[in-house]
Amino acid sequence: MLSLPSLNAIDLSFNHLSGPLEDFKSNSLILIELEGNQLQGHLPHSIQNLVNLQYLYLSFNNFSGFVDVSFFSNFKQLSYLSLSYNNISLTNDNNVNATLPESLIGLELAACELKEFEFLRSAKKLQQLDLSNNKIQGRIPNWAWSNWIFSLHDLNISHNMLTSVDSIPLQYLYTIDLRSNLLQGSLPIPSNSTTFFFISHNNLTGEIPSSICNLTSLIMLDLATNNLCGEILQCFGNITSLQVLDMRHNNLSGNIPTTLSNGSLLRSLNLHSNKLEGKIPRSLANCKELQVLDLGDNHLIGTFPMWLGTLPKLQVLSLRFNELHGSIRTSRIENMFPELRIIDLSSNGFSGNLPLSLFLHLKAMRTIDPSMEAPSYRGDIYYQDSITVATKGFDREIVRILYLYTVIDLSSNRFEGRIPSIMGDLIAVHILNLSHNGLQGHIPQSFGDLSSVESLDLSGNQLSGEIPQQMASLTSLSFLNLSHNHLQGCIPQGPQSLTFGSNSYEGNDGLRGFPVSRSCTYDRVLDTNDTVSVLDDEESDSEFQSDFRKGALMGYGSGLCIGLSIIYFMLSTGKPIWLARIILEMEHKIMRGRRKKQRRQRNYRRRNNHF
Repeated sequence: MLSLPSLNAIDLSFNHLSGPLEDFKSNSLILIELEGNQLQGHLPHSIQNLVNLQYLYLSFNNFSGFVDVSFFSNFKQLSYLSLSYNNISLTNDNNVNATLPESLIGLELAACELKEFEFLRSAKKLQQLDLSNNKIQGRIPNWAWSNWIFSLHDLNISHNMLTSVDSIPLQYLYTIDLRSNLLQGSLPIPSNSTTFFFISHNNLTGEIPSSICNLTSLIMLDLATNNLCGEILQCFGNITSLQVLDMRHNNLSGNIPTTLSNGSLLRSLNLHSNKLEGKIPRSLANCKELQVLDLGDNHLIGTFPMWLGTLPKLQVLSLRFNELHGSIRTSRIENMFPELRIIDLSSNGFSGNLPLSLFLHLKAMRTIDPSMEAPSYRGDIYYQDSITVATKGFDREIVRILYLYTVIDLSSNRFEGRIPSIMGDLIAVHILNLSHNGLQGHIPQSFGDLSSVESLDLSGNQLSGEIPQQMASLTSLSFLNLSHNHLQGCIPQGPQSLTFGSNSYEGNDGLRGFPVSRSCTYDRVLDTNDTVSVLDDEESDSEFQSDFRKGALMGYGSGLCIGLSIIYFMLSTGKPIWLARIILEMEHKIMRGRRKKQRRQRNYRRRNNHF
């Protein structure tokens, strides 16, 4: 049992506390902060005796059981209540008329098995409300909008089962998060004060109303994964504060607006999987803050926009599955693509030799960032290097780029000729995919220098000669596909060789040794003139690459929950279950950390007044 001191305030958040709570010894408590621990069991009944309590933070623990709304009926001075992400089910069974205290200003009840709003009828002063990850169905009742029309600033009802939101009449709204519901109908437009608007993963239809451009304070707009149609409004260029624009996975048509660059602060633009046509507008070169550009899976035409290489902060570029064509021309401009980490040009009509000039410019792929030596690692994704946007007194944390893998994907094009040996200098690359082209010649010996490569796919080309013995030293390699070429000789044996099956080498009748044959004589001296190489992968050929494909081209971060910062990840091609679990865990972790800092500052000021 965790014994608590007799004080007016208890602040033991994020202290690795565990076990059940003992009864509270002091009825004079005003503040209890115990969130972010491993506390378990039922909430102590003695909490109900704390009639002076103003702040109760118990989120992110392992408390369990059913808690009736009437449990909090004695708290006439309670301003902030946080019970999110326990194993609690908040019910309203003992008294059908029970409601939470009218004094509440902030309420966090995420993942509390809620099904309705009725217990909030008396809470008319709410400024921050988080009811995300519950089981609320239907629509937001009219009395709720009326009660909170002038008070509510931050509203999160994401990950529920709401079916309709006709309008959002809140007058002083700052953040609204309606992601992952069952919303139908047209896109509702919040008040002009809105700064963060998230309504992705619903069933919204129709065109985007032009009135959305009146939201001139918008920093982030997420309309992804709906059924919105029509052209992208030119007036988006008038929202000069906009930093993140995500419209992926809709039915938008027409051309990419040329006005998005007007005084732009845009950091992430994701238009993946729509029906956009025409050329990539050169005006995007004026978006000097752009870090993520995903235009994949559209009907764009034209040649490779080498001028994008002048963007000083661009780290993710996806143009996959379009109708781009032609050779990638040489650029004489120095320092092109200085920060590029992910480039995906797969499934287009690019032709000619592999773009040697492009590889010469990819300096970010030629050096290992020391900060990536021991990154925070979850599954297949690296989380690092965030920036903070301060607006209206709130800190909003935005992921600048998710250092997942450094990627080059040029698969399923019409490239031909030899693989330049300089590709072996790209030592920071984790994923290399040059599959399904018309590449010829030998695999360069320099591929043995790709110390970070974890996935290498050169399948479906016309490569010949032997596999360089140097590749046996690639200890990080976990996926290899050299199938359907004209390779011959002995398969190099190294630490990773036993992990690759025969399908990694099938379609090369001249190869010998494990795993395609029982034995091979390894006595040939390698030809030192083998100076060209191949790269890349058709990632759909393997489960590993399929999962990576779904997570590799993440656009940006930051979703907002009750005015508190959480990271919100945009995926270019979907969200598999394992990645969704990782994302949710990271959201919770980052939200807890930032909330702890903000509350310490806030409570310090309050304690000066109370104690």
